[in-house]
Amino acid sequence: MSDPAISPDLLRGNTDTMILRLLLEADHYGYEIVKMLRARSGGELELKEATLYSSLRRLEADGDIQWHWGDETQGGRRKYYRITDRGRETYVRNRTNWEHTKRVVDLLIGGEHASPDADSPTV
Repeated sequence: MSDPAISPDLLRGNTDTMILRLLLEADHYGYEIVKMLRARSGGELELKEATLYSSLRRLEADGDIQWHWGDETQGGRRKYYRITDRGRETYVRNRTNWEHTKRVVDLLIGGEHASPDADSPTV
C-alpha cells in the first residue's frame, strides 16, 4: 500500500486561505510563503511558484492583500505581501466554510454517522 498523499485537487480551493493565514501573522515575500507552507505541512505541501503567484494576483485583485517593497538592508529588494481588512474577513469566511465542509466530508467518508433528520429524503 502506498503512502497517503495530499491531492492537488483538494488543496486547489484552499491555497488562497492558506496564504491569508500566513499573512495574518506578518508580511511575507513570495518564496518565504512557499518555504513556510512546506515547513508547516511537515514537507507534505510543495506549492509551485506558478500556483503561488496566481493566488497572490487573485488575492490582490479581490482586495484581500496589498504589496509593498521591502527594505534593501536585508539584501535585494523584495515584494512583500500584506493582508487587508477585507482579506481578514475573507480568511474568517473561508475558514468557517472549510470547517463546515470538513465536518460534512467526515460524515460522508469518515465512518461517522449523523442522526437521521426527519425532513431529509431517504435514498
